Amino acid sequence: MNATEILIVEDEPSIAEVVEIYLRRAGYHVQAVRDGEAALKLLDQHLPDLIVLDVMLPGMDGFSILRCLRDRSDVPVIFITARREEVERIAGLELGADDYVVKPFSPQELVSRVRAVLRRLQREEYRAEKPLIFGDLGIDSQTRLVTLAGQEIPLTGREFDLLWLLAQHPRQVFTREQLLERVWGYSEYIDPGTVTVHLRRLREKIEKDASHPVRLITVWGVGYKFEP
Repeated sequence: MNATEILIVEDEPSIAEVVEIYLRRAGYHVQAVRDGEAALKLLDQHLPDLIVLDVMLPGMDGFSILRCLRDRSDVPVIFITARREEVERIAGLELGADDYVVKPFSPQELVSRVRAVLRRLQREEYRAEKPLIFGDLGIDSQTRLVTLAGQEIPLTGREFDLLWLLAQHPRQVFTREQLLERVWGYSEYIDPGTVTVHLRRLREKIEKDASHPVRLITVWGVGYKFEP
């Protein structure tokens, strides 16, 4: 089996070197670049299994790189940043980041986050089942295609995983912790607020009125459920 490939995009040599050392020790094949232009050139040639991406980079920042990347791939991305503002973390998650690490961080913590994201991907093997149909909403696990009133709804890989899990268990209430474990591959380092952000994005895509959802329901004080 080929080693899992990880790309590090980080302009601070000391941080890039430490992260690379720890990831190599964990058994990953690692490549590092220092700026967005080099990263995109590399990504045009070959996609790694995961990207560790700094937000503040010379020239093109991490957000811009992720926007370009999400136009063609759902490869998981873990942001690292020196800024602690919640609004920035939410912005990264909204763009499709899978996790967020704030500097200074423990290299071992980052390795744990990488493992959690990759573990979730390894569990993304759906059984051959017929598409789920709920009125005008269709969800196909084989093609990973979601349609609403006959129109394809573009979802990120994580959004699809979350919707598929909830739709497979209509009316069953899942806590945020259960969703983290089942969809993300639970890690104590993942912010449970990540679930809330992804649910909000899903509602904006499949609900007629995201502020008054009828399918993706919040059960206050408990969690979330899918109402067929």
